Amino acid sequence: MAAVGRRQIITVADPAALARAAAERVQARMAANGGRIAICLTGGSSPKALYQLLATEPYRDRIPWDRVHWFIGDERFVPVDDPRNNMAMARGAFLDRHAPASHIHPIPTDAASPDEATERYARELKSFYGAEALDAARPLFDLVLMGIGPDGHTASLFPNYPAIEVIDRWVVGVPKANVEPFVPRVSLTLPTLSCCREMLFEVAGEEKRAILTRAFAGENLPANRVQSIGETVWLIDEAARPENFRG
Repeated sequence: MAAVGRRQIITVADPAALARAAAERVQARMAANGGRIAICLTGGSSPKALYQLLATEPYRDRIPWDRVHWFIGDERFVPVDDPRNNMAMARGAFLDRHAPASHIHPIPTDAASPDEATERYARELKSFYGAEALDAARPLFDLVLMGIGPDGHTASLFPNYPAIEVIDRWVVGVPKANVEPFVPRVSLTLPTLSCCREMLFEVAGEEKRAILTRAFAGENLPANRVQSIGETVWLIDEAARPENFRG
């Protein structure tokens, strides 16, 4: 599955505008699919405003809750009631109030180990997809939400870590993160994340300007290596925009 689609970069004024633009793109992807919809969420601080917005009018009523399934691109291997748990943040912000429980697909951190969680989530993804191998002609996800860390990581795929090179598995364990919190992680692999109609990065804040400068210069970072087989969109705000960048 080597196909790669096009990439575009969109600049908006501030984090509030970024959340609104992201919400509109999420809902446009939902509207384009009249059948079962799969959205892959992300953790960290970047998507929280988006998740809170999706729980409000008019966005909430535009979501076909009975047709949307919610997955997660990576997870910290901590209990579901731990504030560091990525899916718990999304659930608290909007999912638990509106999505059918059977449509929420967290990475199982109640497993005995990250490796066991990896195997269980891979089985769940394959069951949902209905095949053992990914096919670029049939994307797994309608939309994958992403962010970028200060070291250029995305999901829990860190620079120079073995997990970034894994292409024969759907999900991989990461024994220790490269940034805080330094806990084990479980992450979808590059091929799994890429198997989507749209990949949407959200990046806001002056503290992200340095890593965006490196990313947009084409540096070999995990966030540059993962690209949708359909469309890859970077939504950034003015504070994060690198100097002299036009886009």
